[in-house]
Amino acid sequence: MDRTERLCGWLRETLGYTPRNGALFERALTHRSAGTPHNERLEFLGDAVLGLITAQYLFERFEDADEGQLSRLRARLVSGESLAQLAGSLGLSEWLALGPGEIKTGGAQRESILADALEALCGALYLDGGLAVARGVMLRVLAPALPLDTPTELKDPKTRLQELLQARGLALPRYSVESVEGALHAQVFRVTCEVQPLAAAASATGSSRRRAEQAAAALVLAQLDAAQPMDGA
Repeated sequence: MDRTERLCGWLRETLGYTPRNGALFERALTHRSAGTPHNERLEFLGDAVLGLITAQYLFERFEDADEGQLSRLRARLVSGESLAQLAGSLGLSEWLALGPGEIKTGGAQRESILADALEALCGALYLDGGLAVARGVMLRVLAPALPLDTPTELKDPKTRLQELLQARGLALPRYSVESVEGALHAQVFRVTCEVQPLAAAASATGSSRRRAEQAAAALVLAQLDAAQPMDGA
C-alpha cells in the first residue's frame, strides 16, 4: 500500500471522509520545503473556506452578538494557535511531507506549518467534496474549540483586562518582556503584566510574546478578581 492509499485510509478513520482524489490530499499535506506540488495554494483556498464555515456557525449560534463580538470569536477560533492544536490532536504531523531542513529543525511540530496544513486540508475537502462536505468535516474537527458560551464570556484576558481598567477610568496595563530563551523554533517568552494604579502585577511564560502576555493578563485578572469581584469581566 503506497502513501496516498494509507493517507486515504487515515482520512476515512480520522475524519470520516473517503477522498475521491487522493493526490489532492497528498498535496494538502506537502510543505513547500518538500518540493512541488505543495500546499500553499490549497492553504489560501482553505483559509477562505474555513473563514466562511466558522462565520456561519457563529452567526447562527449567537443571534444577539454584534459584528465586533463575532469577529473576535472567529479570530480566536481560527487563530494559528488554535488550528495548530487541533491539527496536533488529529495526528496531522505524522502525515506532513517536509524537506530535510524542516525535519531536522522540528518543522512537523511548528505551529505555522500545522495550522497551514489544516487550512490546506480544508481546501482539499472543499474541492473534493464541496462546501457541505467541508463544513461537516471541519465542524467536527473544530468541535473541541467551538464556543458554546456567550460571546462576552469568551473575550481574551488582555481584552477583558483592558476593558475593566477603561471602565474604571484607569491607565492601561504595561507589558514588558523579561526574557526570551530557547532555540529559534522553540522560544519561551517571559512577560510581566503590571497595573500600577491597582498595585497588581504578574509574570507568565509562553511560546510567543502574545501568548505570554495573555497568560500574564489572566493572572492579573485573577488577582483583581480575588481582591474585588469584577462586574462584567
